[in-house]
Amino acid sequence: MTTASSAVPRRTRTDWAGLGWLFLFFWYFSGVTQALIQFAGTTGFQGFRDAFFLSALWLIPALLFPSRTKLIAAVLGIALFLCSLGSLFYFLVYHQEFSQSVIFIMFESNNAEASEYLGQYFQWWMVPTFLLYAAVPVFIWTRLRPVRINTTKAIAVSLALVLGLVVWPLIKAVKKKGSYESGMESFQGRMEPAVPWQLVIGYSNYLKQLDGMQDMLALDAKIPPLTNLKDTMAGQPSTLVLVIGESTNRGHMSLYGYGRDTNPELSKMRDQLSVFNDVVTPRPYTIEALQQVLTFADEEHPDQFLKTPSIVKMMKQAGYKTYWITNQQTLTKRNTMLTTFSEQADEQVYLNNNRNQNARQYDGDVVEPFAKVLGDSAPRKLIIIHLLGTHVSYQYRFPPEFAKFTDNVGVPPSVTGERLATYNDYDNAVLYNDFVISSLIKKFQAADPNGFLLYLSDHGEDVYDSGDHTNLGRNEGNPTSAMYTIPFMAWASPKWKADHAWGFQGDVNRPYSSQNLIHTFADMAGLSFNEFDPTKSLVNDKFVVRPRLIGDPYNPKALRDYATLEPKADTGTAVVQK
Repeated sequence: MTTASSAVPRRTRTDWAGLGWLFLFFWYFSGVTQALIQFAGTTGFQGFRDAFFLSALWLIPALLFPSRTKLIAAVLGIALFLCSLGSLFYFLVYHQEFSQSVIFIMFESNNAEASEYLGQYFQWWMVPTFLLYAAVPVFIWTRLRPVRINTTKAIAVSLALVLGLVVWPLIKAVKKKGSYESGMESFQGRMEPAVPWQLVIGYSNYLKQLDGMQDMLALDAKIPPLTNLKDTMAGQPSTLVLVIGESTNRGHMSLYGYGRDTNPELSKMRDQLSVFNDVVTPRPYTIEALQQVLTFADEEHPDQFLKTPSIVKMMKQAGYKTYWITNQQTLTKRNTMLTTFSEQADEQVYLNNNRNQNARQYDGDVVEPFAKVLGDSAPRKLIIIHLLGTHVSYQYRFPPEFAKFTDNVGVPPSVTGERLATYNDYDNAVLYNDFVISSLIKKFQAADPNGFLLYLSDHGEDVYDSGDHTNLGRNEGNPTSAMYTIPFMAWASPKWKADHAWGFQGDVNRPYSSQNLIHTFADMAGLSFNEFDPTKSLVNDKFVVRPRLIGDPYNPKALRDYATLEPKADTGTAVVQK
């Protein structure tokens, strides 16, 4: 006889342990690498967090079809495992996070380069690491079991995961960015730390940015060469170096009178340097500034970078073999223009393939490839080195041994708390930048070259330097002098000085804008051509002082003379951009 109580079905308890094993299995393939990145302090917590939550999406098929849990986990696990191997071993070798920049380099490499890479970086520990990495998910898989909940609840949970992890974050991103395209780009950035989205999104973005770069290169190929180019060094071996810094305000350099000793190495070689004291950048953002710095474009003719040769093409026309060594991110939407400049060179060395710009990537890495290029047999060389310099986040720009400034000595009294920590990080980054620049000069000097090295920063940075000491970063709409003041200095070898008038003592205090760099560089290199304007060369006797315009050149009403800035009258918070 059946009683009333026995006719009521018992409520199924959620198998939390089983669900935990299932989540651990899917999280493993993204989580291990992200945990290593987090533990190493390579970048911030965001990637680890995003990978953790997005791993829960793989629970959906297992919850909807519990009887096939182990089969679903096996199929997905194999796919995720294979997709995760690249990011894991890339981090173990390079201590960087896998990104679309890596994909760019992979597809730009030929079979010979790939074989050389495998031969150079394959080490014995990779085999046991691979076996251990594979054994752990196999073990977890053996512990998996169906997590049975009723169909209605399974569907509700699945919808909640999709809405919470995909739909709602995308809506928030679109609303915040103001457009679907920008919102989707932001949302994809959150998905990238999770396997396999780093490959899927990275490859998709790679194709988009590659198309944009190819369009720029096709347009560049149509630019006519300089007319009537003459070279006083024609036929003579020479090596010229252009070092482009990043976000370095000369107001934080002791070489320029700053109270803290942030330039101990450059100060030691002060008598070997031509240090120019009054150079500013036309714009406070990297891409916009370099479009002018590296070409004949300027504030009054901003589109000239699309119509006239760059420094790279100018030097190639003069018979130089050209090299581009960069510690900047390689191929991102924002950096497509930079990659286009680099691809104009004969050879490229891309060092920074981190997905996240706020990651530890030290500029000291450029010294070794620089030394290798110096040893190249080409008799005439132009070497451009693009540093990450003192770009935010400043704490990632210097190794621990350069954390010299930790107190408030030499700091404005109003800069305290977190601002003090940021201020000190910036000065430590400037200190490390001093080490890098001096190391490049020493390496160049040791090669006994016939040539010179010129260093400047793309733009400055306001690190609580102006007004009420609340500005941080750069904001073209609310400019301060700290955003525009940059270091500008040159070193020449004895061989070069013997054949060139290198005494610039009367030129170092001239007010100058780096928008005219191509004229100065050509003059220093001994080049002349119809497009050359000696009045725009900082080291030419015909130099003419002119207003140094700053601002958005595509909004002429916004242009202003740098001289009109009141460095101590600005307030508000600056906006940091690339």
